[in-house]
Amino acid sequence: MNHNAPLPLAHLTGSRPRVLTLAQLREHGVTASAAAERPWRQILPGVFLLHAGPATSEERLHAALLYAGRRGGEAMITGLAALALHRFGSAPALLGLSHIDVLVPGTRRLRSTGDVRIVRSHTPPRPQEVTGLPVAPVARAVADAVAQLDDAATVRRLLSEAVRGGHCEPAAVVRELTVARLLNRPHVVDAVESLLAEGRAIAEERLYQLVRGYDLPEPVWNVDLRLPGGPHLGGVDAYWPEHSLAVEIDTRAPRQGEDEQWSECVRKRETLERLGVTVIHITPRKLRDWPEQQAAVVRTALAASADREPASYLVVLPR
Repeated sequence: MNHNAPLPLAHLTGSRPRVLTLAQLREHGVTASAAAERPWRQILPGVFLLHAGPATSEERLHAALLYAGRRGGEAMITGLAALALHRFGSAPALLGLSHIDVLVPGTRRLRSTGDVRIVRSHTPPRPQEVTGLPVAPVARAVADAVAQLDDAATVRRLLSEAVRGGHCEPAAVVRELTVARLLNRPHVVDAVESLLAEGRAIAEERLYQLVRGYDLPEPVWNVDLRLPGGPHLGGVDAYWPEHSLAVEIDTRAPRQGEDEQWSECVRKRETLERLGVTVIHITPRKLRDWPEQQAAVVRTALAASADREPASYLVVLPR
């Protein structure tokens, strides 16, 4: 058998998707001039569509990755195309996209061309496989999409679906928007404020479900704590007065002023614990992914309260 013989071309033109690089065509014994004589199109530099009709969405995606030189998985689909692959209802259909965004390492020398827009990152995320393609995680794809969008309503819908659809937590989206330096755009800041409020509402609902679903004693919800005739100590999401136990949902996100926000949070916790109140912080992700574990933490703290010194008397007010 001649191992140097070109691979049969008929096998190629019958396969899906029908896009190949010039280097791959040469492996099949097809030169650039021979490729030009066939009813094929070079849809991107060095990338050929092996039929005469328009490229399908799948072929556009594969062509974009081939153009980006997907070596070792270092190129991935991002932006609106990635969100369409993640099945976002608020993202346009792939067929309707004028551009396919491809994320590559910052060191790659590659230009945007045709319908491919190159996005660079010094620290690319680990891609997820969606329909067999390397795709940026949702939080990163949202940030890359938002970078190209001026429409406030669209930005708000994308951010909302990322959280409401359970794709990621608000903090992950805000982290990516911060890294991309998008929080200086007023319409993005407005969307983030809505996102954080929505994320907190979802987390509060999960905390209600945790208490009731795992048969924990009913706390007083969403209250302010004060010393009698004294200063305001801070608000908590759930409080068991007879056990001196408080639960707070930790929705802090990395934004401007995080240090101040964090130090205020630590100060409140230290003050309450000095007064004999046990404070448990639970993140929205833990409420979503490990509710049973969080219920066990709360149950253990409730049981342990009998062994502690009695706490200072506190005034509990609705907030």
